[in-house]
Amino acid sequence: MRENQLTKSSNFDLSGWKSHQLKYELRFGINPMEPKKKTRSLERFRLDGLTALVTGAGRGLGEACAIALAEAGAKLIIMSRTEDDLLDLKHRIEAFGGAAKVSICDAAAPEQIAKIVPKLGRIDILVNNAGTNIPEPFLDVSLSNLDTILNLNVRGAFVMAQIVVRGMIERGHSGSIIHMSSQMGHVGAPNRTVYCASKHAIEGLTKAMGVELAPHGIRVNSVGPTFIETPLSRPFFEDAAFAKDTLGRIPMGKLGSVEDVADAVVYLASPASGMVTGSSLLVDGGWTAR
Repeated sequence: MRENQLTKSSNFDLSGWKSHQLKYELRFGINPMEPKKKTRSLERFRLDGLTALVTGAGRGLGEACAIALAEAGAKLIIMSRTEDDLLDLKHRIEAFGGAAKVSICDAAAPEQIAKIVPKLGRIDILVNNAGTNIPEPFLDVSLSNLDTILNLNVRGAFVMAQIVVRGMIERGHSGSIIHMSSQMGHVGAPNRTVYCASKHAIEGLTKAMGVELAPHGIRVNSVGPTFIETPLSRPFFEDAAFAKDTLGRIPMGKLGSVEDVADAVVYLASPASGMVTGSSLLVDGGWTAR
């Protein structure tokens, strides 16, 4: 019956196809030539039963990512150097029925990471969000500022991911690592030489980790935002010339929101992105498409 249906609906020789079809049906119990029922839904974006660690979660992008992941069903571990902002965030997450616990850790201090993170238990999702920037001309960059940016944006991110992944492999489960990168990990910009260097490093790390960890079922991706409207970025846009130049480079003509970035993080954390690894998801309004 199925062979006749296939023959009548095809304009090509099925002699080489029939054995493949039968193997396919035996394995999956379906006929690949029949119209497929729609099975995809927003459930594939759910994170119920998973635990997510978000670094730099006290404010800005980290805060928004933690809230979005909790709304998607994940249990949260929110991490920062200071407790006050985290406690407020914990209470807000719990207010809508989410679950969150606080972890105080300096994400630029490998010895703290090595001591604290293994005690957090199972982690399915890491949002490696902690980062910093000190905009200044290349010739004015001090060794102190160079070390400050690279120690957090690269060294700290590397160690954090390494320890979380080690736990995943020891426990024998899959996971998703999401590095918070930037559009500046794909282009260059004046007064941001060290920041650009740090984010280009994160893009390379994402690709290499993605390839190496794929056999373990661990996916590794980055998110590359454009300028996002936050309390930290607002002072830059008080400079009319800077604001005009920046918005002129974004084809969509507007700044991004923290929710834009958080939604991308939820996607990369979820089963909906199950075939995505070693990639950068740019949330840049078209900046890097020019």
